[in-house]
Amino acid sequence: MKKNKWSVEKIVSILKENEAGIAASELCRKHGMSDATFYTWRKKYGGMTVSDAHRLKELELENVRLKRARLSSGQVAGGLVLTCLSAHRKCAGGV
Repeated sequence: MKKNKWSVEKIVSILKENEAGIAASELCRKHGMSDATFYTWRKKYGGMTVSDAHRLKELELENVRLKRARLSSGQVAGGLVLTCLSAHRKCAGGV
């Protein structure tokens, strides 16, 4: 899994700076990120505290683990048995 160069604490602190009145474009220049990244973070983490954002990350990771466990056990999804084809998580339906 790719390691993110931005910690949850840093993301939340950047969003707090924006809420304090610093323009998004100025923050993007200051921290060396794209506008799209900033707005994606604001959509995902806007209004959260650091502990809320950590909890969100934990839930996302747990969800991924549960989905992988479900696929590896061969459970039926929508009437089709899913078979993993490669390490890149490409899956195809089989009967």
